[in-house]
Amino acid sequence: MSGIERIERVEGEILPSRSFTLSTAARQAFIVILTLAIVLLLWEIAARAMAVPSFFLPKPSEIGQRFIRAWLDGSLARHVAITWSEALAAFTIEFIFSSVLGYTLAKSPRLEEAVSPFIIASQSLPIFAIAPFVLILLGNGFWSNAIMGALVAFFPMLINMIAALRNINPEQRDVMRSFAASSEQVFKMLELPASLPYIFASVRVGITLAVIGVLVVELYWADRGIGFLLNVARGLFDTPLLFAGILALILMNLTMYILVTILERIAMPWRNSAR
Repeated sequence: MSGIERIERVEGEILPSRSFTLSTAARQAFIVILTLAIVLLLWEIAARAMAVPSFFLPKPSEIGQRFIRAWLDGSLARHVAITWSEALAAFTIEFIFSSVLGYTLAKSPRLEEAVSPFIIASQSLPIFAIAPFVLILLGNGFWSNAIMGALVAFFPMLINMIAALRNINPEQRDVMRSFAASSEQVFKMLELPASLPYIFASVRVGITLAVIGVLVVELYWADRGIGFLLNVARGLFDTPLLFAGILALILMNLTMYILVTILERIAMPWRNSAR
């Protein structure tokens, strides 16, 4: 009887917690949307009142119209698709290499001592200083942009991967050894679940840095992508198109962030129940 009462009490405590979390998230979303609407409204009113030329500071309504027009004629959608595919390729490259190298270094401290000085020294070299070598090897195209984007985000993801494995409680490893668990079982049952919070944190950082790296590359030498579109808009003094490209970039990053958040909730259901 006392057990049933305890279960009912626990369930009664969990349900309000979940509803509170949902209501808090909805309230935060409402505040963000309301703030954004107020800022855009004040921007529109100020631009109309001061008669600011559109090539200097376009109104939000002009930016929206230019965004829709560029999307419907296919120019914006094509450049967004190119930048998005390059960023995803860059993220895939950096994630695979940082995960493999980070796991190897975390499991072998001596190897880390030998390799880490070279990795740290490489960060003192500007990434885009090696861009000419990448262009010579791969030419001006998809993979050169993707590799440059991957290099921008490689180091932060590598550090996160090493920290994820180093922060596992040694007592948990001892428990796994006491049950004669194999290396594969230790990885599946301990190392991977314990590293998931760090992995998803590095994914958020890595995918954003990949987009930034690809965008900077496109601004310098690409003949396609959002960076190229921004250069064209700047050269034509088409400021509404410039802001429309920036808006597309923001929406692209926001979409990827939401997808990562959804994937995190699916991969770590125990964190949702804990909340």
